Amino acid sequence: MDTVIVIEDCAVATVDALGTEYRRGHVVLRGNRIDVVGAGAAPAVDGQVQRIDGRGCLLTPGLVNTHHHLYQWITRGLAADNTLFEWLTTLYPIWAGIDEEAVRVAATGGLAALARTGCTTSTDHHYVFPHEGGDLLGAEIAAAADVGLRFHPCRGSMDLGTSAGGLPPDQVVQTLDAILVDSAEAIARHHDSSFDSMLRIALAPCSPFSVTPELLRESAVLARESGVRLHTHVAETIDEQDYCAQTFGCTPAQYMEQLGWVGPDVWWAHAIHLDDTAIDTMAKTGTGVAHCPTSNARIGAGVARAADLVRAGVPVGLGVDGAASNESSSMIEEPRNALFYARNRGGPRAMTVRTSLALATIGGARVLGRDAEIGSIEPGKLADLALWRLDTPAHAGIDDPVTALVLGSAPPLAALIVNGRTVVRDGRLCTVDEDTVGAEVAKAQAALVAKAG
Repeated sequence: MDTVIVIEDCAVATVDALGTEYRRGHVVLRGNRIDVVGAGAAPAVDGQVQRIDGRGCLLTPGLVNTHHHLYQWITRGLAADNTLFEWLTTLYPIWAGIDEEAVRVAATGGLAALARTGCTTSTDHHYVFPHEGGDLLGAEIAAAADVGLRFHPCRGSMDLGTSAGGLPPDQVVQTLDAILVDSAEAIARHHDSSFDSMLRIALAPCSPFSVTPELLRESAVLARESGVRLHTHVAETIDEQDYCAQTFGCTPAQYMEQLGWVGPDVWWAHAIHLDDTAIDTMAKTGTGVAHCPTSNARIGAGVARAADLVRAGVPVGLGVDGAASNESSSMIEEPRNALFYARNRGGPRAMTVRTSLALATIGGARVLGRDAEIGSIEPGKLADLALWRLDTPAHAGIDDPVTALVLGSAPPLAALIVNGRTVVRDGRLCTVDEDTVGAEVAKAQAALVAKAG
């Protein structure tokens, strides 16, 4: 018999197509599905029931993180005042020392932080594969299973090292043939296309300045033959824009379009430096964006045209990006920062609080092709929910719970439920020991930096 969970007497923001909200409502979960959503008291439910008292809380869909680099959790705080290209050249030699155990520890720490900040589904873009590193993708997949989050790891790649005019050192790049073999193996071994899948693979060559055109073309062919999605960094900095102009004679967006990297199965990370033509192309083709406002500001990469993208109909989700360019990696900070930067660029009406929450939930689900399964609280969808405690002194007196969540300080979680399983309860992880994880992270960080000399 399915486990039944009843969450009652809470405010509910469903983030459905109608924007349905209840000041006092309930949700009934049966197994890993949402069974009932409504106003007022919960209906009578037969059998053994777990009841969660939601008084003083707001229930939302779980947040969806559309871009991350989990291995960076053990290199936070380094190169704190550098440009992106300076930051990369400083950190690549350190990242060259990662191995399975380092990635497992880093991914566990990063995913634990995401869970504590309301994230139920996360991607990861892992593109650094040292020659003796071992099974790095498998290590982060194991970490996600331990923490209990729905996971979309992107098998990244680089084949353009410094000796060939690229940015990354040669010891962390692979040959085209090796990448394609490893990518095909990752899909065959890990990808699960089922409705309630906890694990889906995407292919993700890193960026225009670290991969060859052949890798981008061949990865797109493999992904489309295999029915998986495509992801990469595009138009993140002016340096990248200058590189593409000098190397390819076009903008980053034009370059990706020429190589077939547009369509409803593609999403770009950052997409900051876009002109109107690029936005129009993305809207017409359904190409999505992982908007990373906190990381963009941390690196000083620029302010993305998020409001323009949303108005144009481009699928837009939010991402924390790598922990070395967003040390907190707090998913609940992203909708607030998306709102602030949109208004800073476009004025006070550029984005509403509810739009920013939608970007963090159903927007991210749409970017990942899962908006029929997650991202809103509706009967039949998967039971991925965040219950936020808004009866704290920090939120007292803010009448609108959605405004309190987005504009107030990050509230504690009363509960985080993923696929019908409680992952966080009363602000603490139920799946892994946080003190142990913290100690392992500190040890791994010290070892990795020492290895780099």
